[in-house]
Amino acid sequence: MSAAGRLAPSPWLRRSILIVIGGVFLIPIASMVEFTMRRGLEGGHDFSRWIAVFTGDIGSAYRTLWEGIGNSVVLAIVTVVLVMVLLVPTMILVALRFPGLKRVLEFLCLLPLTIPAIVLVVGLAPVYQVVGRLAGSGAWTLALAYGVLVLPFAYRAVQSNIDSIDIITLSEAARSLGASWPVVVLSVLVPNLRRGLLAAAFISVAVVLGEFTVASLLSRTTLQTALVIASKADAFVAVIFALLALLFAFVLLLVIGRIGGGRTRRTT
Repeated sequence: MSAAGRLAPSPWLRRSILIVIGGVFLIPIASMVEFTMRRGLEGGHDFSRWIAVFTGDIGSAYRTLWEGIGNSVVLAIVTVVLVMVLLVPTMILVALRFPGLKRVLEFLCLLPLTIPAIVLVVGLAPVYQVVGRLAGSGAWTLALAYGVLVLPFAYRAVQSNIDSIDIITLSEAARSLGASWPVVVLSVLVPNLRRGLLAAAFISVAVVLGEFTVASLLSRTTLQTALVIASKADAFVAVIFALLALLFAFVLLLVIGRIGGGRTRRTT
């Protein structure tokens, strides 16, 4: 038996770890689902609150919740566009022309992980005073801050894909065949970086949908801040929307795994 085989955990240990980790995630989620189905003082459980949410019969008191969902969707779209338009071309340019700046770019992109959200908000407050005068105080302006928050996750997703392919050889081969740089990037590099770009996009969406601190401190209405407001009026409905947001994040992760797995099988 090889050394790797001897060090590998036994099947029962793998199953035990999987059960423990699964329990850590599933028990709170099952408790949340059970909570939303309680009938109060009458006792028992039913799906009346879930039906009310899916039929839109939750009243105008939850208008803030729908506003928060709409703002979060817009923020997710704008944040992903910022990442794709600013970060990805920069990473490709550094990989092709300035490989010596790779560590500098990595340091700058990972820096937001070391800065607490409250410190980030204090630093962004003067910036948003200027942004407010120039572009208004719409919730979409939060995408500028979210673009900074998602940098570490988006950078890691794209960089791992760049490191897995020979981006220099691909670009030089395309250039030797007469392709312009826009064609090289859009028709050669982007398809080969599809897995990393999709992962960066989906992780950015998940981060935007789950972010609360920056939106709350900058007084913007997003899904998370709206959930806090809604929970003060009806905790059951707030938990239902939190579960739906969690389900959406799970679906995103499954899509990433599905796309990545399909890509791996084709290349092998």
